[in-house]
Amino acid sequence: MAGSDHGEAARVSLFGRIFLLNALVLVAAAALLVFGPVTVSTPALLREVLVLAAGLVVMLIANAVLIRVGLAPLGRLTRAMTTIDLLKPGPRLAARGHGEIAELITTFNSMIDRLEAERGYSAARALSAQEAERRRVAQELHDEVGQSLTAVLLGLKRVADQSPQDMREELHQVQEITRSTLDEIRRIARRLRPGVLEELGLVSALKALTAETGLTVRQSFDKNLPALDAETELVVYRVAQEGLTNTARHAQADEVELTLRGRPSEVELRLRDNGRGIRDNAEGAGIRGMRERALLVGAELAVGPATPRGTEITLVVKAKEERG
Repeated sequence: MAGSDHGEAARVSLFGRIFLLNALVLVAAAALLVFGPVTVSTPALLREVLVLAAGLVVMLIANAVLIRVGLAPLGRLTRAMTTIDLLKPGPRLAARGHGEIAELITTFNSMIDRLEAERGYSAARALSAQEAERRRVAQELHDEVGQSLTAVLLGLKRVADQSPQDMREELHQVQEITRSTLDEIRRIARRLRPGVLEELGLVSALKALTAETGLTVRQSFDKNLPALDAETELVVYRVAQEGLTNTARHAQADEVELTLRGRPSEVELRLRDNGRGIRDNAEGAGIRGMRERALLVGAELAVGPATPRGTEITLVVKAKEERG
């Protein structure tokens, strides 16, 4: 019964709390006038006016302090609303306060939980569809376009062998252009669908990836890394791929350090370049895509300035037995 009475007391409305705070101050002021030694003459004397003015100031200050304390949780909630980012989960607000304020904070926390869950589900479906589309396009590039260009190369070779000497040089140039195009298509297909990741593992896939960047990449991979499931390995690969792509396109860097470190139950990927750094620029689609992928497997992603200059990307993923 006592618990029920306490619950009813805690459910006083915000209007009721503000009214009670103001009533408390006014009752205290009235009590001082009735039972205090101060009286007001007609007309009022200067001393009496000063006493009443001082009392009014004290009453206003007390009222402001009490209301500020009572509404402080709303200020915290407002700051949380303006700064929250679903791609950067953080601790929830403590449901401090009474009545409607505590209920409002609890409702807000529940709303954020639902939004994060729904965003994670939507992102998982979108990224799964994206990977499936990449596999389809890569397969078509390899099977359709690749084979057609290979047939063109063979036909050009036959024509060149049967052509007069003065035409062979031009045909050989066309052959080289076609061969370069075929190599580029194969490279695009490998980036769309990293077959080496499925066939040879994460370390081999990262080594093959760094060979295509055009940058000087210093690599360091721990031996006997904890086992990762296929989904987590793909996230690590895609984050490294996006990081290296951003570095090559935007960082104005000529050197990148890529490390893969093993911990008892985690694996850490670290990319550090010597470029111009991210400065105060807003995060682009590439970094936000990294964050979405990291959230899918419960990983921690940090993107920030490197020392002494450049950008550093750190991804920490859980080992297979930890996720299981």
